[in-house]
Amino acid sequence: MKETPHLTIKEWDDDDQPREKMLRHGKKTLSNAELLAILLRSGVADTSAVDVAKQLLSAGGWSLVELSRKTPQELMRIKGVGAAKATGIAAALELGRRLASESSSPEKNVVGNSADVFHIISPRIIDLATEEFWAIYLNNSNRVVGTSRISAGGITQTTVDIRLIFKGAIELNAVALAVAHNHPSGSLKPSREDNLLTEKIAEAGRLLNIRLLDHIIVGIAAQGQTDYYSYRDMGRL
Repeated sequence: MKETPHLTIKEWDDDDQPREKMLRHGKKTLSNAELLAILLRSGVADTSAVDVAKQLLSAGGWSLVELSRKTPQELMRIKGVGAAKATGIAAALELGRRLASESSSPEKNVVGNSADVFHIISPRIIDLATEEFWAIYLNNSNRVVGTSRISAGGITQTTVDIRLIFKGAIELNAVALAVAHNHPSGSLKPSREDNLLTEKIAEAGRLLNIRLLDHIIVGIAAQGQTDYYSYRDMGRL
């Protein structure tokens, strides 16, 4: 059987080459692998940049969120990805995360439900390898007046000082708040510690007349998509 010769990207039809495809048809027509291939710029012997990009995506479970969690050193384990390419990809993914966070413009948002809390906080914490706990402070119209990272910890938990949560609320004259944290493992199931903490925050809020609207846990659903657990939606607040 005659072998099919391997073609480099330069030998592809112009419409199939990622860079030319973007210039001719726009960035939205490119797959994730093609976009990564543009960042890579080149592949290695017998492996095109698109194929290397597919290996990177595969290493991240075909999830950009999971890929963004990888360090440059982890990316460099893929054949054809050196320090320059690994740091370039990591930088691009970090810019994407910051763009998503900036686009959410929390101070312009009104929190009416758990999805609003998720929209504000998830860009800040979904791709982190360690756990972080955040508070969102609201006025009497449920408009966001500020956000604050309360704590950052390890892979499985972070220590939360309830006094810091309400110190921020008092300083901003907030009448309500919502809190959120991520589970780096991706699990959406609240732990016993999560339940106890939620109860303590709610109780402190009642004493200070500052309502706890919700506590959400951000993680990954079974389908690999970013999702969340809401204490409010589950009738636990």
